[in-house]
Amino acid sequence: MHIARIPRTAATLASVAAMMCATLAACAPSGGAAQSASREGTIAVGLPGSLSTLDTAHETGIINYYVAQVVSEGLLAVDKNGQLIPAIASSYHTDDAQTWVFDIRPDALFQDGNPVTIDDVLFSIDIAKDPDKSPSSAVYWPAGVQAEQSGDNQITITLTAPAVNFGWTVTANGGLWITEKSFYEAAASYGSSADLIMGTGPYKAVSFQPDSKAVFEKSGTWWGGDTPAQTIEFDFFSDENARFLAQKNGTIDIATQLPIDQVSQFQGINGVNVLTESDRSYVGLTFDQNVEPFDDIHVRKAIAHAVDRDTIVSSILKGQATVATGIEPPDQLGSEIGEQAADAQVGLPIDSFDLDAARAELAQSKVPGGFDAELTYPSSIPDLGSAALAIADNLKQIGINLTVTSKPIEEWISEVGSGAYGLSYMSYTSTTGDPGEVAGWLLGPDNPARYENAQVQGLIASQATQTDPSKRVTDIVEAERIAQENTIYSPIWWGKTSTAFASRVTPTEYTPYFFMTPWASSLELAK
Repeated sequence: MHIARIPRTAATLASVAAMMCATLAACAPSGGAAQSASREGTIAVGLPGSLSTLDTAHETGIINYYVAQVVSEGLLAVDKNGQLIPAIASSYHTDDAQTWVFDIRPDALFQDGNPVTIDDVLFSIDIAKDPDKSPSSAVYWPAGVQAEQSGDNQITITLTAPAVNFGWTVTANGGLWITEKSFYEAAASYGSSADLIMGTGPYKAVSFQPDSKAVFEKSGTWWGGDTPAQTIEFDFFSDENARFLAQKNGTIDIATQLPIDQVSQFQGINGVNVLTESDRSYVGLTFDQNVEPFDDIHVRKAIAHAVDRDTIVSSILKGQATVATGIEPPDQLGSEIGEQAADAQVGLPIDSFDLDAARAELAQSKVPGGFDAELTYPSSIPDLGSAALAIADNLKQIGINLTVTSKPIEEWISEVGSGAYGLSYMSYTSTTGDPGEVAGWLLGPDNPARYENAQVQGLIASQATQTDPSKRVTDIVEAERIAQENTIYSPIWWGKTSTAFASRVTPTEYTPYFFMTPWASSLELAK
């Protein structure tokens, strides 16, 4: 459900730590997997960026969700196919998509050994709904939600209107991370290096350095049983070259979200297996009509016509993506109705690449002579930077000077939907199997474009109540059509992601949802 969520510039911006890492790696033997420097029983994961907090409710980047899956759980979880399965709730049911009943596991424990109580669950739901305590994720909870105890080990959640997608809200992929009330209330800064985090997942947090790493050890309390690794260590990399060398020399076992221009290099490391799957992601430009000159549709269309999607996908992304014609990735939209969902988006209005049309639109605008603008992107997603530079080259030809700026992902995420920029990227990776997840957020009432359109938001509200999947898709696609006619979003690509695994670590049943499941329990670890 989340900003990339978010999936991956300037990878050569080397910090002192990164340069030290590269130097050490260069001096080490280059034996690949056979030289694994990981301690026995430890799996080291190299992430393309860092976390500012372990509390996903405060930072919903995609790598935050990867980390959350080892430590936290919601009432429900997501399986390898993106379908809902039990987690802290052993079972659930709803007859009308408005009243949801959850039976809580009587054997569920927190990582300190204390039992999970109904009070803890209700407290966690209250935190999740509170925009002050969950500023990045409270938006995923419908207004007016009521939760109460309805049995010895049961709670009932009542919505003000039916929402067939609500089951994903109460997952650790969505907007609920069940925590211990006493631990949370005693923490001065929950999720920080001083207070860490308390969950019910297979691993407990033992240390966290926002600029360096996060370490988790097997809790021994997880209802789901044993896991292969004693320790999961996440190492944060600001330099992709340093991360490559760390994988080559066995300092890390897994590297997620590989930059496309490095995939072949990782594939060339002895013993390393690179797996590529659709990540159900959307990448495109976002226009905020509340910021001049982007309140002028001719300006928006001029920029959109300058985006050469085909070249970006074929050359910059080396074909590891699909040209997007809409907001919702087809495999996401079709999670309930199958392949015909792709056909549903054929014919959506899109401002195709045409520099003459771009010049004509700009000539009709309030700034016919051109203007200066800035496009920022998260430094952990270098492919966005490369695409932005290509767009900037095209815009220069029509008189728009676009400055491309790399920012740390934490800073970039904090500015999404803030109105700081009239032109911005949206890189959103779905974390659930909800067919309308991406469009639901990008076109809903709290969307990052700050787009207000009663018809569009009515359709988004309507699709959430539709029990017929085909009718849901119809509502979603119609909402997309209206927004794209007005060039609120300019879709560029639907993505794929590649992950490198050292030979000592083998994922079982690797699918597009792998890192959105309790993935640490689905690894085989060689001795």
